[in-house]
Amino acid sequence: MTSIPRDRPGGPNPLRALGLDRLRRRTSMKWRAYPEDVLPLWVAEMDVPLAEPVVRAVTDALDLGDTGYSAGTGYAEALAAFASRRWGWDGLEVERTAIVPDVMLGVVEMLRLVTGPGDAVIVNPPVYPPFYQFVTHVDRRVTEAPLGADLRLDLEVLEAAFRRAVADGGRAAYLLCSPHNPTGTVHTAEELAAVAALAERYGVRVVADEIHAPVVAGGVRFVPYLSVPGAERGLALMSASKGWNLAGLKAALALAGPGAAADLARMPEEVGHGASHLGVIAHTAALRDGTGWLDALLAGLDANRRLLADQLAGRLPRIAHRPAEATYLAWLDCRALGLGDDPAEVFLRKGRVALSSGLPFGTGGDGRVRFNLAASPEVVEEAVRRMAAATA
Repeated sequence: MTSIPRDRPGGPNPLRALGLDRLRRRTSMKWRAYPEDVLPLWVAEMDVPLAEPVVRAVTDALDLGDTGYSAGTGYAEALAAFASRRWGWDGLEVERTAIVPDVMLGVVEMLRLVTGPGDAVIVNPPVYPPFYQFVTHVDRRVTEAPLGADLRLDLEVLEAAFRRAVADGGRAAYLLCSPHNPTGTVHTAEELAAVAALAERYGVRVVADEIHAPVVAGGVRFVPYLSVPGAERGLALMSASKGWNLAGLKAALALAGPGAAADLARMPEEVGHGASHLGVIAHTAALRDGTGWLDALLAGLDANRRLLADQLAGRLPRIAHRPAEATYLAWLDCRALGLGDDPAEVFLRKGRVALSSGLPFGTGGDGRVRFNLAASPEVVEEAVRRMAAATA
């Protein structure tokens, strides 16, 4: 794969900047769900200080009292420039974007545009659990097309799922996780082009969740779904949330291919009012001015992926694991440890380390856990030590 271009890292590794004493003062979900003796490595929050350009932009807005309703296209323009510089993609047209409150709420709105109640939405388990929850809550039915044994898209299985989904004459959508959560798989241009061809053949509309797009390993290139041939009728959601740890500053962008512009134009105007103006300011600053900080983070994550692999090989060699190509998550197959379908429960109870249970990720999640790498190296080492002690 062609390497994704990176800027010169803008400072030291952010993952080394904060100690546990300071992190435990945070009031977000990661630090409040479990007692203080538990190491929380579950939900997708990072143990980092915010990038300085983001802090400056939000602080300046607060100083101005700029806390009203969001306006303008600055966020979309910043994302378009980032996509061009980072991924060599110049096809992100500001006119075919819309602000949404966050990626998953944007997914819901896109599904409402291209499917109806009772229609099928295809997903690739093991996959981000809200894919099941949000699809069900919007009165669509989930159809699984599991990843292959290599944790990549299985195009034959996907085609069979497409065929079943439209067999009754209804509409269908494919909710693509790209990069894939929890496996960290980065879909290739060839895989995505094959997806687009299948979608056109069966009349399935693709909605791509690309929230982890900025977070890729060294030597790996992210390919936006809307950049591949045949994806003109696709829809995608992007955000700076995962790359810069901005989940609490709500804002995301819905993107439409040329053939989906009319669909996006039908989205109710009030949907965009759910985004935070401060969120839009923060995400815009991250994309425009925070790439040096991002690259320092990516270097730290690369080091943590190597560290986790070494620690597992030394302490828990029966855990099957391949370092992810993207995200700051690791998908660990613990079945050989004999801990049952939910090893996360054992690691929490006996080791006092909180990981995400694999069970809510759907087919292929039993006996697995998701490990959040976005912590200091010392915390990663301590977590593996505790996991090993829990299995002794």
